[in-house]
Amino acid sequence: MKRMFRFLREFGLCRSAGTMPLGEVFRVVSLVCSLAFATCVWSAEPAPSRPAPGMGVDVYRIGVDDVVQVSVWHNPDLSVTVPVRPDGRISIPLGGDVIAGGRTPEEVAAAIKEKLAAYVREPQVAVILTQLHSHEYLSRVRVTGAVRQPVSVPYRQGMTVLDAVLAANGTTEFAAADRTELYRKDGEATKAMDVRLDKILKKGDLSTNYPVQPGDIITVPERSF
Repeated sequence: MKRMFRFLREFGLCRSAGTMPLGEVFRVVSLVCSLAFATCVWSAEPAPSRPAPGMGVDVYRIGVDDVVQVSVWHNPDLSVTVPVRPDGRISIPLGGDVIAGGRTPEEVAAAIKEKLAAYVREPQVAVILTQLHSHEYLSRVRVTGAVRQPVSVPYRQGMTVLDAVLAANGTTEFAAADRTELYRKDGEATKAMDVRLDKILKKGDLSTNYPVQPGDIITVPERSF
């Protein structure tokens, strides 16, 4: 208690305990209790949650029409910025053609380093993607079949099956909506997921309104008469 009064006295919140009237003592005690309560509440508040990271590809592989910047340390004449040709190759000084399509920037840098080693002592090579044109197609979601307007739309974080179908202006009158399939690449294989689209659209049943991923294909079949 003495320490409490000493602390409050230092900040000018009270006088000596021996000279304080009883009412002021109660006021000080009440103030201390309020401060302690506020501290407990503040410390008990959970830390703000971070938003979930956006979905994307684990490793980006260079594609046709991407533009790469090749930098060779201390050799500016060998440094170039070039697009990836339709054959998946790029051309560099001294090294000639190098395969870039389907490789990561690190793999391309290693291939260039190997070629330049015959001309430059211990070349240090960096490959940087400056324009990602091919990525546009890798990150799209496609809706086909019995929809009013088959579409290929850019993937957006939080997009669901319903969002993609609405982008296709909904289904036609001939659609067998509850036999809709969502096709997704899973490594080398492709897996199909059943989508009860009619229940989503007409009954608000969102149990199969799956979040989509880049590269997904949603197919709405027609009814068989």
